[in-house]
Amino acid sequence: MTARTPRVFFGILVCACALVALAHAASVTRATVSYEAPAVMLVRADGKHVSLPRELDDGRPVLLNFVFTTCSSTCPLTSRTLEEFQRKLGSDAGRVHLMSISIDPEQDTPARLSEYARKFHAGPEWQYYTGSLAASVATQRAFDVYRGNKMSHSPVTLLRSAPGKPWLRIEGFITPDELLDDYQKLLASP
Repeated sequence: MTARTPRVFFGILVCACALVALAHAASVTRATVSYEAPAVMLVRADGKHVSLPRELDDGRPVLLNFVFTTCSSTCPLTSRTLEEFQRKLGSDAGRVHLMSISIDPEQDTPARLSEYARKFHAGPEWQYYTGSLAASVATQRAFDVYRGNKMSHSPVTLLRSAPGKPWLRIEGFITPDELLDDYQKLLASP
């Protein structure tokens, strides 16, 4: 081993880290979009039947994603991100409405969603929803996340600062810090 070996190794390590960072940055896209929520009824994890438009328009900023409880790839990662986002908000967590809607309502009963919510330490501001297959598909289509079957879904996080405002659509795996930064920027914008 020569004196150059540690420098060469360090140089390779720095390049590898830079490539990983670039790949991450390239894999996350953001767009401002307008969506109209369908007039469907969903079932919250607490068993209550609710109107999706009313849930979205409760006056708070909304963070919305789509999950299913038997997912072993995308959903646990995005749910961990929301868990950490919620933790980082601290006492401000109650000011945002986190909503996770099941894309597998035939399996995801309210009881199953409640168990899933506990797994990710969901606070009272983070609610999970299921409902009929038709309501789930209509909701997925309205927010442009429907991919034909649950195994084809991709990570999409939607943020909206207030009712009537456009949505920030984030596609890809975002870190909790990036999500917090996007959320704070969205609230600060006019």
